[in-house]
Amino acid sequence: MALVGASKRDGSFGARMLAEVAKSAATPAIYPVNPRYSDIGGRLCYPSLTDLPEPVDLVLLAVPDAVLEQQLTLAAGLGCRSAVIFGNAHEDPSPAGHPADPDATPEADGPRPPLRQRLAAIAGSAGMELCGAGCMGFANVTHGLRAMGYVEPDPLPAGPVAVVTQSGSVFSTLLRTRRAFGYTLAVSSGQELVTAAPAYLSYALDRTETQIIGLVLEAMREPAALREVLAIAAARDVPVVLLTAGRSASGQAMVAAHSGALAGSDGAWEALARAYGVHRVGDLAEMADTLELFALRVKRRDPGVRVPVPAAANLPPAVMPVSHQRGIATVHDSGLERAHAADLADELGVPFASLSETTIARLSDLLDPGLLPTNPLDVWGTGTGTRELFGAALTTLAQDEAVDAVALAVDLIPELDGDTAYQLAVLDAAGQTDKPVVVMSNLPIGIDRDAAAMLRDNGVPVLETLRTGLLALRHLRDHKPAPWPADAAKLVPVMRDSARLTRARKLLGRARHTGAAQLALLGEYGIPTARAEQVSNPEQALAAAARIGYPVVLKTDEPGVAHKSDAGGVILGLRSGEELAAAYGGLAAKLGPTALVCETIPPGTELALGVIRDPDLGPLVVVGAGGILVELIADRAVALPHLSEEQALGLLADLKVARLLAGVRGAAPADLGAIARAITGLAELASELGQDIEALDINPLICGPTGAVAVDALIIPSAGIRQE
Repeated sequence: MALVGASKRDGSFGARMLAEVAKSAATPAIYPVNPRYSDIGGRLCYPSLTDLPEPVDLVLLAVPDAVLEQQLTLAAGLGCRSAVIFGNAHEDPSPAGHPADPDATPEADGPRPPLRQRLAAIAGSAGMELCGAGCMGFANVTHGLRAMGYVEPDPLPAGPVAVVTQSGSVFSTLLRTRRAFGYTLAVSSGQELVTAAPAYLSYALDRTETQIIGLVLEAMREPAALREVLAIAAARDVPVVLLTAGRSASGQAMVAAHSGALAGSDGAWEALARAYGVHRVGDLAEMADTLELFALRVKRRDPGVRVPVPAAANLPPAVMPVSHQRGIATVHDSGLERAHAADLADELGVPFASLSETTIARLSDLLDPGLLPTNPLDVWGTGTGTRELFGAALTTLAQDEAVDAVALAVDLIPELDGDTAYQLAVLDAAGQTDKPVVVMSNLPIGIDRDAAAMLRDNGVPVLETLRTGLLALRHLRDHKPAPWPADAAKLVPVMRDSARLTRARKLLGRARHTGAAQLALLGEYGIPTARAEQVSNPEQALAAAARIGYPVVLKTDEPGVAHKSDAGGVILGLRSGEELAAAYGGLAAKLGPTALVCETIPPGTELALGVIRDPDLGPLVVVGAGGILVELIADRAVALPHLSEEQALGLLADLKVARLLAGVRGAAPADLGAIARAITGLAELASELGQDIEALDINPLICGPTGAVAVDALIIPSAGIRQE
């Protein structure tokens, strides 16, 4: 390793960098480079990279931005394999157009590209991997290598997590937490001028020690490679926990200002996470709780050695049916906090298990008079026999087949009398079940560090807030391995129906001129549509209605009217030729003569389906509330094509209007299978035509007990599509 900018000045970045690298257990050969020194701390110091006795594997560049290009050029020319750029690589202060090479001429070369672009070109042309710029470096914990310029814990905690973060601050924060997980690899990837997150993830997944991945990303670089590596993680049952930045417009602007990158749209992140079973978290606290809980899952696979603790009384195993709702169970020492947990779990969509009669009877025998054997469970009564009472309650709940995980949800505050009953009760219960047993604290600032450390040392996660703890448990419940084998995880080309594609492109060329062609295009992909005919005079309107059958709907089909209802261009329930003729006359006078005569579809729950084109991931399928609800509630789910019917049903289940589809107030439930088939048909359309469409919107798709029918569509072809 060459450390350019190494220093002997106490407190300087160069001194810290050298000290951190020197702590590497792998004991790499270290070459300090700085023309100011002949040696640093007894190590020979070289004036330049050109003076090194051999090419190096890794160059750490702790130099000002003004000389970055020069130093990276030297490293590339000497055959150095990789580099870390700590600095932010702002443009150097030289005049615009002044070339880096003094022998070159500005006239011949043209204006200079930005510094970051020049650095990427240097490394790329030399085949160098490049961490940064604007990063904290990395730590390969499994290999024992520290390539950092900042003081981090020594030794770094080893464990099953590989973390890649584009944020340097998050890198240090995660390395310094007191959580029950450690790392195989931790990377602060910064601006990713050359080497992006997927490359680090691919490396990490090649190490069997990596069982969990943590990702903190601002921008979606190399999306195809990212999709491929996430598919591999899913196939190998390696959970991926993802935190993104830039959901809001202001957040996206801050990402661009910070790193010069475009933040991935939230819809794109949602679709990516849905496709590959990625666990999206809302903040770092949720990420830490989720990583700690998944680390327990790894330990359960390979439990290792535990600190022995005295066991509570053994309870006989319960035998019970599993027909009741599965979910979590929690034990509390406060009635108010129990109710608060129930409220919060309902808000977050975390189900409590419904307990069997056997479990209820056993809890009744444990509790003081006046306490109810419910889930969540308040067991605080007289305060006597705390360890035995809480341990037995937790164990009893864990034995219920409907309980997926059990938590002691208490204020894990320091006990001024030194009482350790809570900790021992949890360890008693954890020793008698293979299910996750955790502690959830209600207030993170009050957590007793010693109590938390004792629990974590014995394999019990301490989830530091009730909200993030419940969310972490939801992530654990939702996790499932991919339905495909690892060797099928790579992206493969989509097989297309060439005859259908030819017909579809012809209809797409006509879609600028008539809504009938737009509906016909949907029909090519198996999406049921209302019958519709384009007309341009009263006689054609009457003839079309006779073929379709009354009552009919009359809509404007003038090309310049995108939102027909807003323009007053939709007239419903026309039951006779007289009504139709009068309606057509008024519509033609107001908006123009071109119109659609459409079949009337019985009312039902209205959905909106669409295709949008993301700059990173390509076409995305959007499903949401339709009709006027589009503008009233934020209710949508986004997915990558292709989609199975099962996945389409999963999209519907995530919507607020799912309750309407299920039937409310005596209404018959909608045909969910028909809706799912319409969604999968739209996903096929997106796969085949996504690059040929600027936007597609079906609103509404009317969903009832007999099927799902698209009654209106807006399709905007790409500029390159030839008009028919």
